[in-house]
Parts: sequence; structure tokens; C-alpha cells
Amino acid sequence: MMASRRSNKNLRISLRDSISKKLKNGVEEETLDCISQLPDAVLLQILSLLPTNDAVKSCVLSKRWRYLWTSIYNFLFIDRNYNNVENFTSFVDHVLTHSTCPKIKKFQVDFHHGDWEFDCKISQWLSFAVKNKVEDVMFNSYPSPDEHSYELPLCMYTCSSLITLYLSHWVFDKGLVIAWNSLKSLTLDSTTLEDDDIVILLSSCPVLETMELSFCVGCHRLEITSSNLKRLTIDSHLHHRLVGYGSLEIFAPHLQHLDISGELFNVRCRLVNVSSLVIASLTFSITCITVSWDEDDIEEDSCRDHHQDIRNLILDYLEKLSYVTELIIGSWFAEVVFMMKLEGVMLPELRCKCLTLKSHVTEYNLYGIASLLQTSPLLESLNIHIEDKDFNEPPCQLEQSYFAEVDKINLPSWIPDIVFPNLKSVKIVGCITQCLKEWSKAGYCKLFELSKFLLKNAVALQKLVIVAKRRKCCICSENCVSRHLSRVAKKLIDTPRSSTNFVIIYQEIA
Repeated sequence: MMASRRSNKNLRISLRDSISKKLKNGVEEETLDCISQLPDAVLLQILSLLPTNDAVKSCVLSKRWRYLWTSIYNFLFIDRNYNNVENFTSFVDHVLTHSTCPKIKKFQVDFHHGDWEFDCKISQWLSFAVKNKVEDVMFNSYPSPDEHSYELPLCMYTCSSLITLYLSHWVFDKGLVIAWNSLKSLTLDSTTLEDDDIVILLSSCPVLETMELSFCVGCHRLEITSSNLKRLTIDSHLHHRLVGYGSLEIFAPHLQHLDISGELFNVRCRLVNVSSLVIASLTFSITCITVSWDEDDIEEDSCRDHHQDIRNLILDYLEKLSYVTELIIGSWFAEVVFMMKLEGVMLPELRCKCLTLKSHVTEYNLYGIASLLQTSPLLESLNIHIEDKDFNEPPCQLEQSYFAEVDKINLPSWIPDIVFPNLKSVKIVGCITQCLKEWSKAGYCKLFELSKFLLKNAVALQKLVIVAKRRKCCICSENCVSRHLSRVAKKLIDTPRSSTNFVIIYQEIA
């Protein structure tokens, strides 16, 4: 399967190069001959994987290619390739008018112009897709600041062929009957949805398996009783500022995979019932109360109460998710755990077998990870994915007072006398673009300290894998990330370890 995908990718690249050469030189290149010998079905598969404007350009290659594009079954229209809206809409109209495909696999429109008023065009294009039994629809719009939204044509609401649907800035109409009987994946971006709207949507999608809500607003309770829906993703949920802080309650007893990410604006996601979860990914952050208002106007008790509410929320997460098999957390989550540990808060025992930190590396979140390791006796796999630091507001004074304590502690005193009886695999992946010339000041020395600590205390450890992406730093003009992680690997090789049946693997990838 992988070889087939790689072969298709090479063919797409060769075809695109051939098209460019043909347009530039006016003569057919020899590199095109081997591709032209392929059957029409294979050529259509390649053309259908290209952006539609590139597929249409293939008509200039030869007589055989002149009308081949009219049978493509995937449509990808991107308006950024055009100078104005009129040229873009004319091109889409031209393609759809000449299309002879009886069944559309994918229909995607990416529209970035801010000043758009073409609801009738949307209706025409999507009606064409429905008529041709489209399976996957993705309508990705980036409207102007007035947040112009659009309505779907009536035929879309009863499209029985739909399997995957992605909509952004869609207007939900309560009065319309929805019957997406084949829909398995639904993604809504920047859409206002009330609690009743969610109920209607879920009841209208009887075989829905995955749902994602991104930058949506208005919903306060997600009640998912269907046993088919196994995966829920919430990205940057919104809450109306005028009514203060609110909660998004999640009641989903059959859910198996929950992913909460991004920044949760003025909202807390509270888990009411997620008793069947297997994988939980919590890489979100919550803005401090001092960011929403002037810090000088915030009383110290109010800020402390705010953070106490956040810690109670994290503690509730750990209790509700203590049984999950895989737990994925971000920097903000790990830092809150670190602050709770400083206060002497007892963490619940976790039964997860795989723990992953997706974050930039700091002393605080690494100590937070260490605290979770202490409460995870069944852990078999630990993964640390080093990422670029998000651009967030600086910590408030209360947070800074906790972070200042990090210089007074070390890892052996932080989690003393700990043995990891089941930990078999540790993986560290460096995929950042920031400069590591002064890595010791950024907390990366603690990463080495944590790795060395695990080597000494993980009696069943079988392998430690360090993966570095070779990226030339724009600051030091060197592959500083790769160089640093290679030094870490060399130092760890000489570290005494409890397990003799053990290997350290260092990999560099482009």
C-alpha cells in the first residue's frame, strides 16, 4: 500500500512537471511519454489527486489528454490562484459545465476572498455535487470581518451519498429537515450552535462516527448517546463574553476518543460522563483572568480563585480519565500539574499505558510529566514531542511565583524512590524551528535529566528513541536541534542503567 502511494505521488510530480514544461517550451517532453502509456483509469486517478486547475491544464499536452480532465472525480477549487472572484467563479462554472463524471468522490472549495456575496454560486455548485452523488464535501470559507455566513441549498440537507462533510461559517436552520443517513464524519468550523441544534444534528446522522467542532459558539452541553459516534474533537470552543465564564458539559458514555485542543475562550469543558474513553488528548489552554481584564483591576483573591477553579478542573479530568489507556497532554496541562504538586495536592492513580507530552520544553512541564509518571504504575510507553512554543500571554504574577520555585528543586527530590516496573519504551521527537544555541536556558537540560533518571529507574526499559528533524536554524544557520539531540543521545549511552537488555536509537529525518 505504501509503495503504491509513493508511486502515485511520483507520477503526480512527473505529470505536473510535464505540464509546466509543455506550457513553457511549447513542445511535448519525453518525460510525458511513459505517463501517456498508462491506462485512462490510472491517468484519471492521478489527475483527480491534483488541484483542479492543474488537472485542466493537462489538456494542452496532446490530443489524448484534451478531454481527459472532464472525467475527473475529485474537484479541488482554490481561489488564491486567481486575481479576482469573477475569474475564479468563471473557472468553476466552466469545469462543472464540461464535467462528464457520473459520481463525485470529493468536492472541495477553499474561498479566501473577504468581500464575497455569491450565495447563488454556492447553491449551484453544491447542487451539482449532490446531483452527482458526492461522497465528501469540504466548503472552507474565510469571510470578511463582518463574518458573512451562508446557507446550504435544500438538496444538501437530504443528500444520501454524503460520507464526509466539512463546513465553515454555515448558518444552521432549525426549520429544515436534515437526513444525512450515510454521513460518518462531520466537521463544523466557526458556526453558532445551540444545545438543541446539536441534538438535531446527531439524530439526523444515524451512522456518524466522528465529529469535530472548531471555533464554534453557543453550545453549553454536548449530549451524545449514540453508540456509533466514537471520536469527538473540540478545538478552541467559544463562549459569549457578555455572560462571563461558562461551561461546556460533555455527556458521551459511548465515546472512545476525546480530543480537546486550542485555546478555550472563557469556557471550561467539564466531563460529565465519558466512561468508555480509551484515548484522551488534552492539549488545550485557558487564558488567565488577568488577560481578559486589566491586571491592576483584578484583586489578588480573584486571580487566586480563578486558578483554583482551573486546578479543580484538571484534578477532575485526572479522576474522570484515570482509566484511559492513552493520555496525551499539552504544556499548559503539565504546568498546572506542576503547580498542584508544589501545593502538595495528591494526584489520582492513572492506569494509562501510554503517556504523551506534546509541548515546548520547560522545566515546569517536565516536572509535571514526572509527577504523572509517579502516579502511573502501569505505564509502558512515554513520548515527548518537542514543539515550537505557542505565542501566548506571559504568566500572571501568581503563576510566576510558582515557576520561581523550580530553581530550588531537582528531579530525585521531586519524585524520590520511584521505580517504573512496566516502562518499556521512551521516545523523544524534536520537531522545532527555534534556536537551541542556549538550550540550557530553555529547560532542555531538564530533558536530559529526566531521560537519565528514567534509565536508572525503569527496570524493564527496552529502548529509548531520539528523533531529530534536520532544519537549518534561521538564527545560528546550523542544524542546532539535531546537534543538541545527538549530544543528548551520546551522553545517555554512557549513563548507567538498570536494564541490560536495552538499546538507544538516534534518528535524523529531513
